[in-house]
Amino acid sequence: MPPITLQRRHFVTGAAALATTLLLGGCQRPAPALAGGFTGIDIARGHQLRDLLKTGTLPEPTVVRRAQVLIAGGGVAGLAAARSLRLAGVEDFALLELEDTPGGNSRGGAVNGIPCPLGAHYLPVPGDDAREVQDLLEELGLRRRVAGRWQYDERHLCHSPQERLFFNGEWQEGLLPVQGVGDATQDQYRRFARAVERETQAARFAMPALNLWGSKQPLALSHQALDAMTFAAWLAQEGLDDAHLRWYLNYCCRDDYGAGVDRVSAWAGIHYFASRHGFHAPGEAVDEARESVLTWPEGNGWITHRLAEPLRTGGQLQTATSVLRITETRHGVEVDAFNHATDSVERWQAPRCIVALPVFVAARVVHSPPAFLTTAAQRLQWAPWLVANIHIDAPLTDRPGAAPAWDNVLYADPTAGGLGYVNAGHQRLDPRAAITGPTVLTYYQALGDVPDARQQLATTPWQQWADAALAALAVPHPDLRQRAMRVDITRYGHAMSIPVPGTQQFLSQIGLQRLSGKRKLLSNGERSAWIPTPTTARLAFAHSDWSGYSVFEEAFTRGHGAGLVAAG
Repeated sequence: MPPITLQRRHFVTGAAALATTLLLGGCQRPAPALAGGFTGIDIARGHQLRDLLKTGTLPEPTVVRRAQVLIAGGGVAGLAAARSLRLAGVEDFALLELEDTPGGNSRGGAVNGIPCPLGAHYLPVPGDDAREVQDLLEELGLRRRVAGRWQYDERHLCHSPQERLFFNGEWQEGLLPVQGVGDATQDQYRRFARAVERETQAARFAMPALNLWGSKQPLALSHQALDAMTFAAWLAQEGLDDAHLRWYLNYCCRDDYGAGVDRVSAWAGIHYFASRHGFHAPGEAVDEARESVLTWPEGNGWITHRLAEPLRTGGQLQTATSVLRITETRHGVEVDAFNHATDSVERWQAPRCIVALPVFVAARVVHSPPAFLTTAAQRLQWAPWLVANIHIDAPLTDRPGAAPAWDNVLYADPTAGGLGYVNAGHQRLDPRAAITGPTVLTYYQALGDVPDARQQLATTPWQQWADAALAALAVPHPDLRQRAMRVDITRYGHAMSIPVPGTQQFLSQIGLQRLSGKRKLLSNGERSAWIPTPTTARLAFAHSDWSGYSVFEEAFTRGHGAGLVAAG
């Protein structure tokens, strides 16, 4: 089916009027009994792995299996590594994944039959720095060249209206607070835009950031200065203290990094804007093509499902398998893994292994870990995260202002971590069905700034998390509790690496050696490029942690590079 030609901004023509007609008024009904529970991530399975490792003595393996390459971890990086192995002609590999479904923070799920994200829910249209991601999107049929220009399939670009903010008691278009703000706030918006442009002129930013790392000077001098301080300190240095601007920048940092401006580096705060689409003060011109995002009802699970499908078919995917130990030997690598389906330990042997695990996990399971891995595990920090998928049986009463959108954010206390919600039904091709039918609201809460958040995730009953999410969203939607039928809670104890000061300077010096000067022709016609990859003699490390922050472009590119290293 070819891409449709209907323009995104006109996709739901008349939708706002339709919503006004169809949204419920003040009638109330008794709140139904709320079903739900924890889903998505098996915390008990992860803790079982941790406890086994603490004993220091692992059960003996009951079987030995062999492959040419092993991949430990089935998140985006592990799936990307599997794809690059196949492109390089390597089919004899196994991917070992702890959970029942691969995808890491980009898994998708369903509530009462309605697809919804369990984590990452969109992918910005990649720029030319993300060539590997561009190749993937072409392979998946999401972009094609028409009359010499790249076009993206309109069905998968976020439909309009894209985003709105609940601010001062009503909805406004866009996420930057603008309604009723004073001249002083507007002036600080413009000053921040100029400051971002100034830093961009001083040294280039890119996504993925590893494209900036060179062998002689891994990080530009201006980037080193930004990486040495917090974003809050840089804002104070610039005299940017407006409460509305600070709220917005706090939201952006928590959205991408899991923590706010007081913890992330100034490099990360500027990089959020400078590597993608910049910062636009009200009234400034916006490049709509650069602002576009790809999204699906199940979020980035749409992509990871397609990356995993050929591995299921080919038998390379081994789910419900906890990696216990990775040992480099004289002749190869041995990986001991616990098979949760058989309650037994299996030993895998291979000449090479790709360690696509979070750094803190890799440091525990790699026997005699290299110094760079041990140091990285000590220096990096991780943000806990919570996702609540709320099934509603009918449209909600909406406060005045902008029409219902895909991304809906609340202007609220940033210390609570709430980021608002996305509507899983927004991408439906029939705008009437998207507005009138049951849907799932996916509520996000970044907990990197919340004390003891990881312990709270492990011990707090799901009902309390559900009640807190419903209470937060009841401010703009007073009848939410009456409409909510089920709430599924997904917990991430270590959702993402937080780019605190010093992270980029440290990580940019790892994995800069060139293992080969040759560029291999891949089966899709592309030529492999050198990608900085942390390695030992037989291990290649791949995870977004090695970039210091967690986004799809970083994880995928690192996995792609590690796969090419392992392919030889």
